[in-house]
Amino acid sequence: MSLPAINQDYFVDFLVKLLNIPSPTGFAEPAIAFVEKELSQYQQLELSRTRKGALVAKWKVESNLPPVALTAHVDTLGAVVKEIKPNGRLKLSRIGGIQWNSVETEGVWVFTSKGEKIRGSVLIDKASGHIYGGEGGRTPRDEDHMEVRLDARTTSEKETRELGINIGDCVAFDPRVEVTNGFIRSRFLDDKACVANLVAAIKSLAESGQSPARTVYFHISNYEEVGHGAAAGIPSDVAELVTVDMAVVGAGQESDEFHATLCIKDSGGVYHEGLNKKMRSLAEKYGIPYKTDVYPFYGSDGEAFWHAGGDVALALIGPGIDASHNYERAHMDGLNATTNWIMAYLLSD
Repeated sequence: MSLPAINQDYFVDFLVKLLNIPSPTGFAEPAIAFVEKELSQYQQLELSRTRKGALVAKWKVESNLPPVALTAHVDTLGAVVKEIKPNGRLKLSRIGGIQWNSVETEGVWVFTSKGEKIRGSVLIDKASGHIYGGEGGRTPRDEDHMEVRLDARTTSEKETRELGINIGDCVAFDPRVEVTNGFIRSRFLDDKACVANLVAAIKSLAESGQSPARTVYFHISNYEEVGHGAAAGIPSDVAELVTVDMAVVGAGQESDEFHATLCIKDSGGVYHEGLNKKMRSLAEKYGIPYKTDVYPFYGSDGEAFWHAGGDVALALIGPGIDASHNYERAHMDGLNATTNWIMAYLLSD
């Protein structure tokens, strides 16, 4: 049996829209709502929210087999306002592990607690070459030396506060999405690309008239980047959990942008051997291009569930994404391979 076709145009359109919705951890509600609205068109799905704000879509199937689950996260790296400086500019505290040098000169939106949004950009505090000369090049790129220059008339803390900005307000970095020659490059493909994989797999199965082999829960988490996204929200009767998250591409890695990858081990340890074998077997059965890899600086939502006491077999698959937590890039070959792998898993018993 062949897998249903993937609607390529739909996949790209959905992913680009999702990437352009700001959703740093703790402020991911707009992205969760977008995915929820998209999935609400499928009568096969029962949608619910956890108290934590994650989205759970249940596809119920009459089967004697225990349910399974897949999870991907919609929250991204970002920042909050840590301090309003005497010159009216903002000092930031990072959400997750974004690299400061990768966002230097990037545009941002500051979302105030009163619902306003104010434009700005991230700069070092010695940005002017005509004043600081070479000193700017030697300035460390860290929280003490990076600041947000607001696109508003303010030169003091008082004037910035009068704009409605307060400590703790969300700061979202521009994703800079571009689609070209089969590549998608953008910040935050980790992990919005994999949310698109899940949604595209659901669409393909539903429109082809096929159903999963057993009841499945799709868990869209909203706190992964700070380590505890799927620690709650996976039902206790789930027997297997497949985390769908980016594969690491770079020096010393087997993964690339043109394959899906099965992660055998990351910083949290090894994944479940039995489920790994099942995923390999499915990839080989359906001719899905995949690789296996080990990620040295990486944790997943599935491991968060394990650490919280979740009693499931756990595997991790995902598309190869270059320059993780930087200006990322993926290719449709790897993205399609991941979507097909998800469908193969859903159709398996």
